[in-house]
Amino acid sequence: MILDAHGHLGTWPDFLIPDPSAEGMVSLMDRLEVDAIGISHLLAVGPDADAGNQLAFEAAARYPGRFGVWEVYNPHHRNELRLTGWGVKLHPDVHRCRLDDPRYEPVWELGLPVLAHGQTDSPWSDPTQFAAVAARHPHVPLLLGHSGLWPYGFAAAARAVAGHPNVYLETCGSRMTGRWIARLAELVGAGRIVHGSDACFLDLRVGLGRAVLAPMPDADRALVLGGNLARILGDRLNGGPHP
Repeated sequence: MILDAHGHLGTWPDFLIPDPSAEGMVSLMDRLEVDAIGISHLLAVGPDADAGNQLAFEAAARYPGRFGVWEVYNPHHRNELRLTGWGVKLHPDVHRCRLDDPRYEPVWELGLPVLAHGQTDSPWSDPTQFAAVAARHPHVPLLLGHSGLWPYGFAAAARAVAGHPNVYLETCGSRMTGRWIARLAELVGAGRIVHGSDACFLDLRVGLGRAVLAPMPDADRALVLGGNLARILGDRLNGGPHP
């Protein structure tokens, strides 16, 4: 099973995305034998969480089992969530709201898996903020998107969250490498590393290739490529019981 934790549909104003469509994504997933990908629509990350979340759910309905929806929560708009997807997506840097800000409390109280943008040295999403949130809400599975984003911060991100077993390092990003994926697995354990590509924002093929070719034992690779995310999501992976 190959599960991609971090994907998007739609366009972004200052970034070239050759094919922002669900159809293009599924076609590429079929070629690469990717079973499912978690998506948030870029419209939702940007100006309109409600409309973007609706588009993500419509795509998921057209391709049953291939897309899991990460519903975007905007802490300024406090938009309502359906709670029927994989979980909640937060982007503190776009929304200019620190991850440990009280305005995110309605999300933590849900107890659902959360995928959040993480960026070393960002005032909004530094990995130390993930550690602070995890300490307050140990029941929330929290995916640290991009593992800190910058190569100089990968190891620091791992150290920051090492003592918080509910935090997982998600590996997408244009600066991630297979060697770094293996190194992060050594630092926090392969059971806490989750594969992501950031497609269609980044190339699905490149993201998957890093994980497939990372210098690590096959048993650890299986956890990274899908086993860990399947465990985190549980019944939610297959559209099971929701609150």
